Amino acid sequence: MSQKNALVLWFHRLGSPPVFDRFAARWAPWCFGIGLVAMLVGLWQALFVVPADYQQGDSFRILYIHVPAAWMSLFVFGLMALYAAIALIWRIKLCEILAMACAPIGAAFTVITLATGSIWGKPMWGTWWDWDPRLTTELILLFLYLGVMGLYGAIEDRRAAARAAGLLAIVGVALLPVIRYSVVWWNSLHQGQTISLMGPSHMDASMITPLWIMVLATKAWFAGSLLQRARLDNLRREAGKDWVLRLAETRP
Repeated sequence: MSQKNALVLWFHRLGSPPVFDRFAARWAPWCFGIGLVAMLVGLWQALFVVPADYQQGDSFRILYIHVPAAWMSLFVFGLMALYAAIALIWRIKLCEILAMACAPIGAAFTVITLATGSIWGKPMWGTWWDWDPRLTTELILLFLYLGVMGLYGAIEDRRAAARAAGLLAIVGVALLPVIRYSVVWWNSLHQGQTISLMGPSHMDASMITPLWIMVLATKAWFAGSLLQRARLDNLRREAGKDWVLRLAETRP
């Protein structure tokens, strides 16, 4: 069997509820562990190793939480829309579950982004909140996350609820480039792009390493949270099936 066929078969098997349950139960703790260790290392370097910024002083250190959270708020919404699109096209139940599991996690990252942005904005701008294009579009993103969660919870039929909420996520993905380029398209209090994934960053090299560690930490923590939430939803949907009953019997 070719590697490509083996990979396709593995993904196909992963769509089985009991196989996914075993996969999530095995790997979620590892993701949480990697995320926690990376987060502690990144925060230690950000607070005690990196020198203060020559303009912003120590207040700039909040970017080590703000920037990874902001990137995750966009990444998770895009991933949620992708899962939702796959679920709508191919009717894959696991993708419905994963899409809906993304919403509360992405909403949490968005809240952290808005909160840390406000904390940073107070000393820099002299106000906790300004209807800046970046802040405003990020707030709209939070409302979209809440809309997906609310729609999913409002419909009793889980599959119909996931399809309706997934459609909202797919439509809402159009907001992501608006958030990304808002500081370019409009006059904004928010500073321009300092860190670039594809090109040179306007940030001292000594300050970048903790940021990438925090990016890794948020990715790993998200993966663990996604697997854990998806596993719980999967178990709720499969309640009463033989494999779930056998799993309950084996637990102490």
